[in-house]
Amino acid sequence: MSNWPVGASILFVLLLSGMPISLALAAVGTIGTAAIIGWGPSLSLLGQTFFDNSRNYSLSVLPLFLMMGNFVVQSGIAEELYRSANAWLRHRRGGLAMATVVACGGFSSVCGSSMATAATMTKIALPSMRRFGYPDDLSTASIAAGGTLGILIPPSVILVFFGILTQQDIGKLFLAGIVPGLIGVLGYAIAVMISVRMRRIDLPVEEKLPLVARIRSLRGTAGALALFVFVMGGIYLGVFTPTESAGMGAAGAFLLTILQGRFSLRTTFETLFETAKTTAMMFFILFGALTFTNYVNLSGMTGDMQIALTFFGDSPTAVILTILAIYLVLGCMLEGLSMIMLTVPIFYPVVAAQGFDLIWFGIFVVVVTEISYIPPPVGMNAFVLRSVVPDVALKTIFRGLLPFVAMDIIRVALLLIFPVLVLFIPSHM
Repeated sequence: MSNWPVGASILFVLLLSGMPISLALAAVGTIGTAAIIGWGPSLSLLGQTFFDNSRNYSLSVLPLFLMMGNFVVQSGIAEELYRSANAWLRHRRGGLAMATVVACGGFSSVCGSSMATAATMTKIALPSMRRFGYPDDLSTASIAAGGTLGILIPPSVILVFFGILTQQDIGKLFLAGIVPGLIGVLGYAIAVMISVRMRRIDLPVEEKLPLVARIRSLRGTAGALALFVFVMGGIYLGVFTPTESAGMGAAGAFLLTILQGRFSLRTTFETLFETAKTTAMMFFILFGALTFTNYVNLSGMTGDMQIALTFFGDSPTAVILTILAIYLVLGCMLEGLSMIMLTVPIFYPVVAAQGFDLIWFGIFVVVVTEISYIPPPVGMNAFVLRSVVPDVALKTIFRGLLPFVAMDIIRVALLLIFPVLVLFIPSHM
């Protein structure tokens, strides 16, 4: 008889009790494996998992992209992106909120972190929106929702994790995230328009800038655009691999910091220390997830899960809709990275057996995970905003997020109906 239901139950209890996900995954994976093959082989497998993967060259992509994102934060690019987006949208009702969403998307494309995007844009955009009389719920919601784009628009740390767990091409995953990311930016801008019109919010509209002035404002975004094109173009054209692109991107972001006049030894050492600290944390999470994957493979969980997923129908569509429902439920209890690490080792063999493209499934999972970053009770980005602006209540932030969650659900539906939105660019790689 399979012992995985006991292991899964213990894992959920440990996670809900507040135990770090890395320790919970490694502990359950090791103990569960020991119950199947014995303590000696289990501990040997644990050591081998940590040792072999810590020497895996492909994992160097993770700290390098983290370093790239941290240098981008240091360079001050976010202010330039926000200024440029505002120049193009200031004459529309809700233009500042829409500019915030667009700037979040642009910043995400060279940062790769949802929480870093939310924290950075809060400091830049919120004072401007308050000065022009924007209500706090709309202001904070546009930042929290825009910040979620950081885990989809490449380079994305979450997509790196998915690629490692499923042995998929990280470069293709990055390319696959471009169109859904742009759809996300457009959808959030529409959510701002809907919020303003339905609630009849009286917002000031600034004078439309001449075309020459708007074009001139794009000069500040040249660095971010050049870095994005350099990294993604290099992957697309085959000039360098995703791992090499991470190193080139980190070097490019460091150069950008110097050119922006933001270089100092103190801030650079702080950036490197933050990169090392985050890398260590994420490596422990990843190795814990791989240990749990060993248990999943030995326990027969994948086969049992495939049977369970076909309970509502044996068609691939029924299976993927069931997985979607599971993610929406888990999003009420776990943050995004925890969900990815917990579920992907279980779901991806089932999805592959149903004939789904795993590149498409990776983007689908990340988009669904994005939803978990904003609604209650977890809503990591909402808590990030709350830590930056403690005078805004969480219920205020969550109240403003409803239209943005609705747009995310529409985006998920589009990806289900039109997989080509995901697969078109990587299929031409």
